[in-house]
Amino acid sequence: MKKKVIGCLLAAMMAASLTACGSGQEASSGSNTDTVSGSGADVSSESGSDTATESGSETSGDSTGEAAADTLIVGFDSAFPPMGFVGDDGEYTGFDLDLAAEVAERLGMGIEYKPIDWNSKDLELESGTINCIWNGFTMTGRENDYEWSDPYMKNEQIFVVRGDSSYTSAADLAGKVINVQMDSSAQHALDENQELASSFGEIRPVADYLTCLMELESGAVEAVAMDEVFASYYITQNNKDFKILDDVIAEEEYGVGFKKGDTALRDQVNDTLKEMAADGTLAAISQEWFGEDLTIIEA
Repeated sequence: MKKKVIGCLLAAMMAASLTACGSGQEASSGSNTDTVSGSGADVSSESGSDTATESGSETSGDSTGEAAADTLIVGFDSAFPPMGFVGDDGEYTGFDLDLAAEVAERLGMGIEYKPIDWNSKDLELESGTINCIWNGFTMTGRENDYEWSDPYMKNEQIFVVRGDSSYTSAADLAGKVINVQMDSSAQHALDENQELASSFGEIRPVADYLTCLMELESGAVEAVAMDEVFASYYITQNNKDFKILDDVIAEEEYGVGFKKGDTALRDQVNDTLKEMAADGTLAAISQEWFGEDLTIIEA
Protein backbone atom coordinates (compact mmCIF):
# COMPACT_ATOMS: atom_id res chain seq x y z
CA MET A 1 0.00 0.00 0.00
CA LYS A 2 2.88 2.41 0.66
CA LYS A 3 3.23 3.17 -3.04
CA LYS A 4 -0.51 3.61 -3.47
CA VAL A 5 -1.18 6.11 -0.72
CA ILE A 6 1.20 8.65 -2.24
CA GLY A 7 -1.39 9.75 -4.77
CA CYS A 8 -3.47 12.71 -5.83
CA LEU A 9 -4.18 14.19 -2.41
CA LEU A 10 -6.01 17.52 -2.41
CA ALA A 11 -3.81 20.02 -0.57
CA ALA A 12 -5.30 22.43 1.97
CA MET A 13 -2.41 22.70 4.38
CA MET A 14 -2.97 22.75 8.13
CA ALA A 15 -0.92 22.61 11.32
CA ALA A 16 -1.43 19.21 12.90
CA SER A 17 -1.80 18.65 16.62
CA LEU A 18 1.22 17.18 18.45
CA THR A 19 -0.96 15.18 20.73
CA ALA A 20 -4.26 13.44 20.46
CA CYS A 21 -6.98 15.14 22.47
CA GLY A 22 -8.28 13.54 25.59
CA SER A 23 -11.96 12.96 26.10
CA GLY A 24 -13.99 16.11 25.51
CA GLN A 25 -11.00 18.31 24.64
CA GLU A 26 -10.56 20.44 21.54
CA ALA A 27 -7.47 19.60 19.51
CA SER A 28 -4.80 22.24 19.16
CA SER A 29 -3.77 22.98 15.59
CA GLY A 30 -0.95 25.41 16.25
CA SER A 31 1.59 23.41 18.21
CA ASN A 32 3.43 21.80 15.31
CA THR A 33 4.95 23.24 12.16
CA ASP A 34 4.41 20.12 10.09
CA THR A 35 1.29 20.10 7.97
CA VAL A 36 -1.19 17.64 6.61
CA SER A 37 -3.56 18.11 3.72
CA GLY A 38 -7.25 18.06 4.44
CA SER A 39 -9.71 17.31 1.69
CA GLY A 40 -12.71 15.10 1.95
CA ALA A 41 -15.62 14.07 -0.16
CA ASP A 42 -18.52 16.49 -0.25
CA VAL A 43 -20.59 14.85 2.46
CA SER A 44 -22.19 16.22 5.61
CA SER A 45 -24.59 15.28 8.35
CA GLU A 46 -28.24 16.28 8.23
CA SER A 47 -27.58 18.87 10.90
CA GLY A 48 -25.26 20.77 8.54
CA SER A 49 -22.37 20.74 10.98
CA ASP A 50 -19.48 18.30 11.34
CA THR A 51 -19.83 18.29 15.12
CA ALA A 52 -23.58 18.59 15.41
CA THR A 53 -25.47 16.39 17.85
CA GLU A 54 -29.04 16.05 18.97
CA SER A 55 -29.68 16.50 22.65
CA GLY A 56 -31.12 13.60 24.57
CA SER A 57 -29.95 11.00 22.09
CA GLU A 58 -29.30 7.39 22.98
CA THR A 59 -25.61 6.82 22.34
CA SER A 60 -25.17 3.10 22.65
CA GLY A 61 -27.05 -0.14 22.33
CA ASP A 62 -27.80 -2.39 25.28
CA SER A 63 -26.49 -5.91 25.78
CA THR A 64 -29.22 -7.34 23.55
CA GLY A 65 -28.22 -5.18 20.63
CA GLU A 66 -31.82 -3.91 20.28
CA ALA A 67 -31.46 -0.26 21.31
CA ALA A 68 -31.11 2.29 18.50
CA ALA A 69 -28.94 5.40 18.48
CA ASP A 70 -30.05 8.66 16.88
CA THR A 71 -26.54 10.12 16.90
CA LEU A 72 -23.41 8.41 15.61
CA ILE A 73 -20.72 9.42 18.12
CA VAL A 74 -17.38 8.66 16.50
CA GLY A 75 -14.40 8.17 18.79
CA PHE A 76 -11.15 8.95 17.01
CA ASP A 77 -7.52 10.01 17.45
CA SER A 78 -7.45 13.60 16.19
CA ALA A 79 -3.74 13.36 15.34
CA PHE A 80 -4.02 10.49 12.87
CA PRO A 81 -4.02 11.89 9.34
CA PRO A 82 -5.41 11.09 6.86
CA MET A 83 -8.03 9.08 8.76
CA GLY A 84 -8.99 11.75 11.31
CA PHE A 85 -7.33 15.06 12.27
CA VAL A 86 -7.84 18.82 12.65
CA GLY A 87 -8.04 20.79 9.41
CA ASP A 88 -6.62 24.26 8.85
CA ASP A 89 -10.11 25.66 9.47
CA GLY A 90 -10.11 24.14 12.96
CA GLU A 91 -12.71 21.51 11.98
CA TYR A 92 -12.24 17.76 12.21
CA THR A 93 -11.63 16.10 8.87
CA GLY A 94 -10.29 12.88 7.39
CA PHE A 95 -11.13 9.87 5.27
CA ASP A 96 -12.79 7.91 8.07
CA LEU A 97 -14.74 10.94 9.25
CA ASP A 98 -16.07 11.49 5.74
CA LEU A 99 -17.20 7.86 5.62
CA ALA A 100 -18.89 8.24 9.01
CA ALA A 101 -20.66 11.46 7.95
CA GLU A 102 -22.08 9.82 4.83
CA VAL A 103 -23.25 6.78 6.80
CA ALA A 104 -24.95 8.96 9.42
CA GLU A 105 -26.70 11.04 6.76
CA ARG A 106 -28.05 7.97 4.99
CA LEU A 107 -29.31 6.58 8.31
CA GLY A 108 -31.01 9.87 9.22
CA MET A 109 -28.77 10.20 12.28
CA GLY A 110 -26.88 13.13 13.71
CA ILE A 111 -23.10 12.85 13.91
CA GLU A 112 -20.58 13.88 16.54
CA TYR A 113 -16.82 13.61 16.19
CA LYS A 114 -15.30 13.00 19.60
CA PRO A 115 -11.49 13.11 19.90
CA ILE A 116 -10.26 10.63 22.48
CA ASP A 117 -7.08 9.56 24.19
CA TRP A 118 -6.38 6.42 22.20
CA ASN A 119 -5.21 4.62 25.32
CA SER A 120 -8.66 5.21 26.85
CA LYS A 121 -10.78 4.18 23.87
CA ASP A 122 -12.26 1.11 25.59
CA LEU A 123 -13.34 3.14 28.61
CA GLU A 124 -14.96 5.72 26.34
CA LEU A 125 -16.86 2.99 24.49
CA GLU A 126 -17.96 1.14 27.61
CA SER A 127 -19.14 4.35 29.31
CA GLY A 128 -21.24 5.34 26.28
CA THR A 129 -19.50 8.66 25.62
CA ILE A 130 -18.89 7.25 22.13
CA ASN A 131 -20.78 4.51 20.32
CA CYS A 132 -18.16 3.51 17.80
CA ILE A 133 -14.40 3.69 17.21
CA TRP A 134 -13.72 4.72 13.64
CA ASN A 135 -10.17 5.88 12.95
CA GLY A 136 -7.89 3.47 11.14
CA PHE A 137 -8.90 0.95 13.80
CA THR A 138 -7.12 -2.37 13.33
CA MET A 139 -9.30 -5.45 13.62
CA THR A 140 -6.40 -7.90 13.55
CA GLY A 141 -5.78 -9.30 17.04
CA ARG A 142 -8.93 -7.61 18.40
CA GLU A 143 -11.53 -9.76 16.65
CA ASN A 144 -13.25 -10.82 19.89
CA ASP A 145 -13.00 -7.52 21.74
CA TYR A 146 -15.63 -5.55 19.79
CA GLU A 147 -18.59 -5.89 17.46
CA TRP A 148 -16.97 -5.22 14.08
CA SER A 149 -18.12 -3.98 10.72
CA ASP A 150 -16.76 -5.81 7.72
CA PRO A 151 -13.14 -4.79 6.99
CA TYR A 152 -13.08 -1.81 4.62
CA MET A 153 -9.36 -1.16 4.10
CA LYS A 154 -5.98 -2.93 4.37
CA ASN A 155 -2.88 -1.58 6.13
CA GLU A 156 0.62 -2.62 7.18
CA GLN A 157 2.71 -1.89 10.24
CA ILE A 158 6.14 -0.72 9.11
CA PHE A 159 9.32 1.08 10.24
CA VAL A 160 10.11 4.70 9.36
CA VAL A 161 13.72 5.93 9.58
CA ARG A 162 15.52 9.14 8.62
CA GLY A 163 16.33 9.42 4.95
CA ASP A 164 20.03 9.99 5.58
CA SER A 165 20.38 6.87 7.72
CA SER A 166 22.11 3.72 6.51
CA TYR A 167 19.28 1.47 7.72
CA THR A 168 17.73 -0.70 5.03
CA SER A 169 16.05 -3.45 7.08
CA ALA A 170 14.69 -4.20 10.53
CA ALA A 171 17.85 -6.17 11.25
CA ASP A 172 19.84 -2.93 10.98
CA LEU A 173 17.86 -1.55 13.94
CA ALA A 174 19.23 -4.12 16.38
CA GLY A 175 20.15 -2.42 19.64
CA LYS A 176 18.51 0.87 18.59
CA VAL A 177 15.77 2.92 20.26
CA ILE A 178 12.36 2.60 18.58
CA ASN A 179 9.31 4.82 19.12
CA VAL A 180 5.76 3.49 18.95
CA GLN A 181 2.39 5.03 19.79
CA MET A 182 1.02 3.77 23.08
CA ASP A 183 -1.61 1.03 22.74
CA SER A 184 -1.30 1.18 18.95
CA SER A 185 -1.47 -1.70 16.50
CA ALA A 186 2.28 -1.35 15.97
CA GLN A 187 2.92 -1.83 19.67
CA HIS A 188 0.66 -4.89 19.75
CA ALA A 189 2.33 -6.30 16.64
CA LEU A 190 5.74 -5.99 18.28
CA ASP A 191 4.38 -7.59 21.45
CA GLU A 192 3.36 -10.54 19.29
CA ASN A 193 6.82 -10.75 17.69
CA GLN A 194 9.14 -11.02 20.65
CA GLU A 195 12.03 -12.24 18.54
CA LEU A 196 12.01 -8.96 16.65
CA ALA A 197 11.10 -6.78 19.63
CA SER A 198 13.88 -8.19 21.79
CA SER A 199 16.46 -7.26 19.16
CA PHE A 200 15.94 -3.53 19.80
CA GLY A 201 17.72 -1.61 22.51
CA GLU A 202 14.47 -0.04 23.69
CA ILE A 203 10.87 0.30 22.52
CA ARG A 204 9.45 3.58 23.79
CA PRO A 205 5.65 4.05 23.92
CA VAL A 206 4.76 7.67 23.11
CA ALA A 207 1.41 9.48 23.30
CA ASP A 208 0.94 9.95 19.54
CA TYR A 209 2.62 9.39 16.20
CA LEU A 210 3.30 13.05 15.47
CA THR A 211 5.50 13.19 18.58
CA CYS A 212 7.11 9.90 17.56
CA LEU A 213 8.07 11.37 14.19
CA MET A 214 9.25 14.66 15.66
CA GLU A 215 11.64 12.72 17.92
CA LEU A 216 12.80 10.70 14.93
CA GLU A 217 13.61 13.87 13.03
CA SER A 218 15.52 15.33 15.99
CA GLY A 219 17.64 12.18 16.33
CA ALA A 220 16.24 11.19 19.71
CA VAL A 221 15.29 7.76 18.28
CA GLU A 222 16.39 5.75 15.27
CA ALA A 223 13.02 4.53 13.99
CA VAL A 224 9.26 4.62 14.47
CA ALA A 225 7.06 1.54 14.16
CA MET A 226 3.69 2.71 12.83
CA ASP A 227 0.82 2.48 10.34
CA GLU A 228 1.93 2.69 6.72
CA VAL A 229 -1.19 4.71 5.81
CA PHE A 230 -0.25 7.48 8.25
CA ALA A 231 3.48 7.32 7.47
CA SER A 232 3.11 7.65 3.69
CA TYR A 233 0.60 10.48 3.97
CA TYR A 234 2.70 12.39 6.51
CA ILE A 235 5.94 12.06 4.56
CA THR A 236 4.29 13.21 1.34
CA GLN A 237 2.41 16.16 2.81
CA ASN A 238 5.40 17.47 4.79
CA ASN A 239 8.15 16.59 2.29
CA LYS A 240 10.04 14.88 5.09
CA ASP A 241 13.41 13.23 4.57
CA PHE A 242 12.15 9.93 5.94
CA LYS A 243 12.03 6.52 4.32
CA ILE A 244 9.92 3.44 4.93
CA LEU A 245 11.79 0.16 5.28
CA ASP A 246 10.63 -2.75 3.16
CA ASP A 247 10.24 -5.04 6.17
CA VAL A 248 6.60 -5.37 7.24
CA ILE A 249 5.91 -5.98 10.93
CA ALA A 250 2.31 -7.09 10.35
CA GLU A 251 -0.45 -6.96 7.77
CA GLU A 252 -3.90 -6.01 8.99
CA GLU A 253 -7.36 -4.73 8.15
CA TYR A 254 -9.29 -1.68 9.31
CA GLY A 255 -12.87 -1.89 10.58
CA VAL A 256 -15.39 0.07 12.62
CA GLY A 257 -15.54 -1.13 16.23
CA PHE A 258 -18.67 -1.11 18.42
CA LYS A 259 -19.35 -2.08 22.02
CA LYS A 260 -19.86 -5.80 22.57
CA GLY A 261 -23.55 -6.53 22.25
CA ASP A 262 -24.34 -3.45 20.16
CA THR A 263 -25.17 -5.45 17.07
CA ALA A 264 -28.04 -3.16 16.06
CA LEU A 265 -25.83 -0.14 15.38
CA ARG A 266 -23.11 -2.33 13.89
CA ASP A 267 -25.55 -3.83 11.41
CA GLN A 268 -26.96 -0.42 10.45
CA VAL A 269 -23.50 0.96 9.75
CA ASN A 270 -22.27 -2.16 8.00
CA ASP A 271 -25.28 -2.38 5.71
CA THR A 272 -24.85 1.29 4.80
CA LEU A 273 -21.16 0.81 4.00
CA LYS A 274 -22.12 -2.04 1.66
CA GLU A 275 -24.70 0.22 0.03
CA MET A 276 -22.02 2.88 -0.43
CA ALA A 277 -19.71 0.31 -1.99
CA ALA A 278 -22.44 -0.76 -4.40
CA ASP A 279 -23.30 2.74 -5.60
CA GLY A 280 -19.69 3.95 -5.88
CA THR A 281 -19.72 6.43 -3.00
CA LEU A 282 -17.08 4.53 -1.03
CA ALA A 283 -14.75 4.54 -4.03
CA ALA A 284 -15.39 8.25 -4.63
CA ILE A 285 -14.45 9.21 -1.07
CA SER A 286 -11.30 7.09 -1.31
CA GLN A 287 -10.45 8.78 -4.59
CA GLU A 288 -10.74 12.19 -2.90
CA TRP A 289 -8.22 11.23 -0.23
CA PHE A 290 -5.87 8.74 -1.87
CA GLY A 291 -6.23 9.27 -5.60
CA GLU A 292 -7.58 5.74 -6.06
CA ASP A 293 -10.01 3.29 -4.52
CA LEU A 294 -8.29 1.50 -1.65
CA THR A 295 -11.46 0.17 -0.05
CA ILE A 296 -12.12 -3.57 0.14
CA ILE A 297 -15.64 -3.89 1.57
CA GLU A 298 -17.93 -5.92 -0.68
CA ALA A 299 -21.39 -4.74 -1.66
